[in-house]
Amino acid sequence: MNLVERGSELATLAEVLTASAAGSGGAVLVSGGIGCGKSELLDAVRGRAEADGFAVLAAVGCWAERESPGGVLGQLLRYAELPGASPGRIGELLDGLGAAGPVPEAEPRTLDAGATAALHQLCTEVLQVAERMPVLICVDDVQFADAISQHWLIQLLGRLRNTRVAVVVAECVLSRPTNPRLRAELLRLPSYRRIPLPRLSPAGVATVLRRHLDPDTAAALAGEVHHVSAGNPLLVRALVEDHRNGDRPPAAAGRLRVGEAYGDAVLSCVLRGRPVLMRVAQALAVLDEGTGSAALAVRLLDDEEAATVQRGLDALDAAGLLDGGALRHPAATAALRASVPAHERTRLHRRTAELLYSDGAPPTRVARHLVAADRTLPDWALPVLRAAAERHLVENRAADAYACVEVALRICTDESLRVPLKALLTSAAWLLNPSMSVRHLGELAEALREGRLGDRHALMLAKYLLWHGRFEEAAEAIERIVARADEHDPTGSAELRATREILAASYPALVSGRLRPERTPARPTRDPRVRSAAALSSLLAGGDEDEAVADAEACMRAMRLTKKTQEALMCAVATLQFADRLPAAASWCDHWLAEARAWQVPLWEAEFASLRASIALRQGNPLLARQLAEAALKQVPLESWGVCIGGPLANLVQAATDTGDHEAASTYLEMPVPEGMFKSRFGLYYLHARGRFQLENGRPHAALNDLTTCGQLMTSWGFDRPALVPWRAEAAQAYLLAGDVARARALAREQLALVGPRASRTRGMSLRVLAAVSPPGERADLLTEAVEVLRGCGDQAQLAQALGDLGCLHYQAGRPARARPLVETAARLARSCGARPILRRLPLEAGPARPEPADPAEQVSRVAALSLLSGAERRVAALAARGHTNREISRRLCITVSTVEQHLTRTFRKLGVKTRADLPEEIVLDMAVAG
Repeated sequence: MNLVERGSELATLAEVLTASAAGSGGAVLVSGGIGCGKSELLDAVRGRAEADGFAVLAAVGCWAERESPGGVLGQLLRYAELPGASPGRIGELLDGLGAAGPVPEAEPRTLDAGATAALHQLCTEVLQVAERMPVLICVDDVQFADAISQHWLIQLLGRLRNTRVAVVVAECVLSRPTNPRLRAELLRLPSYRRIPLPRLSPAGVATVLRRHLDPDTAAALAGEVHHVSAGNPLLVRALVEDHRNGDRPPAAAGRLRVGEAYGDAVLSCVLRGRPVLMRVAQALAVLDEGTGSAALAVRLLDDEEAATVQRGLDALDAAGLLDGGALRHPAATAALRASVPAHERTRLHRRTAELLYSDGAPPTRVARHLVAADRTLPDWALPVLRAAAERHLVENRAADAYACVEVALRICTDESLRVPLKALLTSAAWLLNPSMSVRHLGELAEALREGRLGDRHALMLAKYLLWHGRFEEAAEAIERIVARADEHDPTGSAELRATREILAASYPALVSGRLRPERTPARPTRDPRVRSAAALSSLLAGGDEDEAVADAEACMRAMRLTKKTQEALMCAVATLQFADRLPAAASWCDHWLAEARAWQVPLWEAEFASLRASIALRQGNPLLARQLAEAALKQVPLESWGVCIGGPLANLVQAATDTGDHEAASTYLEMPVPEGMFKSRFGLYYLHARGRFQLENGRPHAALNDLTTCGQLMTSWGFDRPALVPWRAEAAQAYLLAGDVARARALAREQLALVGPRASRTRGMSLRVLAAVSPPGERADLLTEAVEVLRGCGDQAQLAQALGDLGCLHYQAGRPARARPLVETAARLARSCGARPILRRLPLEAGPARPEPADPAEQVSRVAALSLLSGAERRVAALAARGHTNREISRRLCITVSTVEQHLTRTFRKLGVKTRADLPEEIVLDMAVAG
């Protein structure tokens, strides 16, 4: 047997065997924690002894047989084939000892003369055998040996000197003290050796792993296996089994799987000790209180002696099952907790709650055990559960809060206390799944009408009612909130103002008359929730864009994600989105989405995922948008979104439309939506997405119906901002498809005027659409500017469309050398973002379309004119003819934009052309010179 890190121990045992075979007699006590390899070491020494010609007698102590007189002795001698011994006589002596009755384990008294004589005779039988051949006696778990057997061992040790007998006993440290008389007799022997058996070191664990796993996996897992097992060989082997039997993908091959085998090994360790050891371990599992578990366990098991419980704790620690007084791994906790009968688990939790409450522990610690007990709770439990629920909500632990309030409501008989508890339950349910809160809304609305619901919960109720489309009840709640608002309550005032701004930005039709946001508040606020919500409502209403963006970013830097700030953070990100600050919006949204995932609050994760999907669409990434929108609906199911379902559904419809998956888009549009959705901002997104789908499928009139309805709503709400929903762009294209060019052109110009001169995604899109409805002579400049603007805005899909349109224009004008690079770039961008409709519209198969041959005299004149250009002018003109913007030319040639403009002005004058679209095709040859 090749044991790991047991070389010195095996050497010591070999020395004892050698000395005993020579007639010196030897005794060894092997001590170690449960599962640390004592039995394996005894097996190894037995194998060595048998090979050296020893007669080997072996036995194992057992707690269940500790009062069976002569039990261990019988294992050693009854069936042993010993030369020179008398089996019949041995059997008679053992039977006589068994008939004498058990000796209590706590009473190692002196035996009567008959029993003493029988034990003496049995010792003589063994010593007679030793005269013929050396003898090894091995007793494992000697601490559980019955009293008769221990008396026999004591007698034998007293006669061991100058014999050919070696005695090796193993004890589990601290589980149950070995008979002190046996220890004393061992210590008297000059040949006595004690072998403490430590757990494996990290290097030892790595060695074990290399024997069972490939070298790379063993190296990757060694540290974690040692941490989880603490070097206990039994646990190490269990972890190897879990890993080898685990069904893991290749990507997770380097991660440790802690599973059923580990849990079974933990139970096996604990079951090897006294029953009190199991009770101690189960108490720790139920407590699960971290570093305070050990001290609590001593108090919790008050029907046991404190010293006994402490010995159990020490035994668990020696086995490597504890870390800082608590169970080392959750899998150990789970396995032990599952072994506790339900009634005992309830009792332990209730008693733990009492102890923690008397110690003044925080409500959240006490409540965890009250929730687990959930039966016949004391009077003080109700306020503790409520306080714990409120704290859990502050710390974003919605599931824990919900559990606390559920138990509180079950034990609460005071109707005046049930209303705030129902409000707390609704708040917690909302974060888990908004549909869970529906059944409580009616009762809370009635409580508000009767004046039994506080302002804080009333604001919450108004938002929840609006979410679920119960607008009349929400309107009534809002009116009551405003009527009783206390201006002298700063906290309540800030909550009201933040709510007012948030609701005004999302439900303008219903809120504007009852809860109109103050554009110039009488008392300025530093509350970032108010400022971020006001930034969005101000931006949508036509306020200063730069100021709104600055406020939104400043507020996000001042907040962390909590129940009170989540909506304000959504507003801040949306402000950046609707101001066309897409890179910043994406970055912030990614940050908050990661925070939401870390907190594991389903609603937050779903809302931020949906918001990030809409940003991805504006960045021309429909594939990512669809992935995020689908994830949002997995976190919170369709029926739980209320009127806000317009957001994720619009994202899905638009993403599917942009990628050409019209079947999926049609399926999404068949999903039921609440009628109230169209009274909210989320209905705008849905109408726009549905209109775009109709337009893409060649149904301009159906598209116009949705798009103009969207426009009318935005105008009536004062939200007519193209960056929110560019309804005019799609409506212009629909009119163009329907043959009404004049109305198409009017809408395109109207949108461009609303956008303003700042370079933005919406401006680039507006220029592209205006080019599509403008006379041919005006298109090149509009598209060139659109390309220049869109290159800096990050919307790959819009840029692909603009480049494709410009390339098509050059093909139509007979300039394939200019068209081809534009179309190729457009195709590359379209493929990268999965925009198959754009790809299909590109003239990728177009040959080198050629105009009618030029007049030879005209061609000579054109070539002569080119010779008039300077080298710098030729390089700038060549890049301009290829479709590059002035900014791109300046970067490529390392000159200023102003210099580019001057070169182009002189070039146009020398060549007699008015726009870059009129530059002669021959100038493209100078691209080689331009680099």
